[in-house]
Amino acid sequence: MGARCIRAAGRLASLPSSSRGLKTISPSAYSSDRKLGRFIAGAIAIGFTALMALGGAGGWALIQAQRQSAEVAHTYQVELGLQRFKAAIERVASARRGYLLTRNEPFSEILEEAARETETLLQHVGELTADNPTQGESLARLRELSERYVQVARDSVAAMREDLSLDGSAVFVLDSGAATVNAIRTLGREMIAIEQQLLVERTGSQRRQQIYAYAILAVAGLLMLLVGTVTMWWIRRSLTDLRRSHRTLKGLNEMLEGAVQVRTADLQRANDEIQRFAYIVSHDLRSPLVNVMGFTAELEAAIEPLTQMVDKAEAEAPQVVSEEARLAVREDLPESIGFIRTSTQKMDRLINAILRLSREGRRVITPEPLDMDEMMGSIVDSLQHRLDELGAEIAVEGPLPGVTSDRVAIEQIFSNLVENAVKYLKPGRPGRIAVRGRRVGDRIIYEVQDNGRGIDPKDHQRVFDLFRRSGAQDQPGEGIGLAHVRAVAYRLGGVISCDSALDEGATFRLSIPVRYEAQKEAQAS
Repeated sequence: MGARCIRAAGRLASLPSSSRGLKTISPSAYSSDRKLGRFIAGAIAIGFTALMALGGAGGWALIQAQRQSAEVAHTYQVELGLQRFKAAIERVASARRGYLLTRNEPFSEILEEAARETETLLQHVGELTADNPTQGESLARLRELSERYVQVARDSVAAMREDLSLDGSAVFVLDSGAATVNAIRTLGREMIAIEQQLLVERTGSQRRQQIYAYAILAVAGLLMLLVGTVTMWWIRRSLTDLRRSHRTLKGLNEMLEGAVQVRTADLQRANDEIQRFAYIVSHDLRSPLVNVMGFTAELEAAIEPLTQMVDKAEAEAPQVVSEEARLAVREDLPESIGFIRTSTQKMDRLINAILRLSREGRRVITPEPLDMDEMMGSIVDSLQHRLDELGAEIAVEGPLPGVTSDRVAIEQIFSNLVENAVKYLKPGRPGRIAVRGRRVGDRIIYEVQDNGRGIDPKDHQRVFDLFRRSGAQDQPGEGIGLAHVRAVAYRLGGVISCDSALDEGATFRLSIPVRYEAQKEAQAS
């Protein structure tokens, strides 16, 4: 087959360009195209790198602009707080003056309300100017003057209440309230002037950051336009080359199709030949094995009269029977025959397994819609007696998604997996086996999970090999079940895997197409 493919390739290579419908590209043109391609790719890469750098600079400019905006807003808040404080102090002064002139109690209530507002506003301004030592010192002085003036106002109101003969105008003139208010006004104007100067500086910085950000955006836009234009040109050129290559490959594929068909047919014949060989070898081995088993039975039957003869000779003439003869008849022969019988029985099971695998490989797949819940119910019912003995349970987490596949093959797969799970449950632990399934795209994934003794991770693939087993060999079996499961799964276009750890149970996962297709079997083969 390999020589046939080589000859086919040689015939294709020997065809002239005109007969194959292909355009020949000269080495110099090919080298020139490669250099141009590398240059364009490098230019595009540099352009995108520059765009990324500009994007980073733009992000930094945006952060700076946001910071400047926050500082400008902060300045406005400080100025607004000072203005509101001045208004509150003026309200205190107005309320004091009104009470001294009229002794009207609502003026004292307005005074107290404005006094509380001054305290709140000073605290708010203090929080805003915590990062400005100059303003912090001025604010401390402003707070002192405010507290002093509020106290003077309260004292004058209290004096007017206690002594009705007092003249409010005289009290207003004689105390220090007017001087304190003037000092508060002067200090407030100074603090507002400082904030206004900061506002001018921060507004200018904000404007410069905006201009810088706009410049970056303009350069980035131009660069993006340039890179986009070059990229589109290169993509169009690449698409043209791709279409040309596609036409070339199409011609090659049409000429190689015959060679591929020949190779596929050869592979299929080789696969069929392997199956026939396995069947013939296994069938031919049975004939000598049957003879060995038959003669072993005759030898076993002959032991009894030999034993009786030795017993009789030993009773009548002990000196005639040697110790070696006595041991050979009574111990060596039975033990040897037992070994032969055990070995032949094992070989018989192995040959039957090979024959079963061979027959399964030749069986015609008959797809049909399958109700997986019904199938699993039948499997669980067939194992119920064994489950009751072990105190185990099987939970089918349905509804299981259905498939269109071969009923016999699917039933063999799940029967083997569930029976294995029951067989290898851990003694002393309540056994629980879960069966679940889900659809992923055009495939169904089924899982059979148990809480048994588990499988060493290094044996996850080994357990699927023919005649290979993992862990303690304390259960009957020849290591054929999982190999059979994998072979059947492959025929159905599926795969099976194992996920397990020692003493932590095992999960066997079967991935299978929702609908069986005949070509999948050929691919698996």
